[in-house]
Amino acid sequence: MKRLLTLTLLTVLAGGASAQTAQEIINKVDATQKAARDLSFRLTGTATFDATSQKIDLTVRTLPAQNLARLQFAAPDALADNVVVADRNEIRQYVFLTNQITVTPAKKAAANAGFGELDFTQFSNAAALLKDYNVKLVGTTGTAGKRLYQLEATPRNASTTDRARVWITEAGWRPTRMQLVSAAGKTLADLSLSNYKVNSGLSASALRALPKDAQIIKQ
Repeated sequence: MKRLLTLTLLTVLAGGASAQTAQEIINKVDATQKAARDLSFRLTGTATFDATSQKIDLTVRTLPAQNLARLQFAAPDALADNVVVADRNEIRQYVFLTNQITVTPAKKAAANAGFGELDFTQFSNAAALLKDYNVKLVGTTGTAGKRLYQLEATPRNASTTDRARVWITEAGWRPTRMQLVSAAGKTLADLSLSNYKVNSGLSASALRALPKDAQIIKQ
């Protein structure tokens, strides 16, 4: 779960003119996110857990101004119907099979974020999310207005050497694909982004909603 949350965040961080540097691209994505009242998209693909490749399918909904995000899983089977709600203060993880909600303070959750120690509490703030990362532009394809930029992010001070790759289209300054690659060059995750929507009328109450009869476990 921690690894998958980290991957998801990398797609959120990536979400006019022909940008020439990684920082310019990040700034444009950041500005686009801050201008949106709400964002939603679907992530599908594969990720490796315990040396086994598994199908990934989840929906992400977020209110950038409130640093509020909701992740709802359809796959893998072990996470189906599970929900994660994150804001500035805490992470609430609902487990469908046990009908339990685990509540973890944001700072504690960030300290155990998983791949690359990426702070997954910063769903909607690209600048804050990447402040401890070295990000570089490694490729550009397409023509003006339809360019696709490939960024690579490496943690500056972390125990992992995993690298994240994110593809960003300048048509809306949003991510289209992300990968996580090990130091040995093995692809640990490969996720595509679809059904990207902006300002569809999401509300904070809807994003925070979890079963009222669930048992609460505080960490």
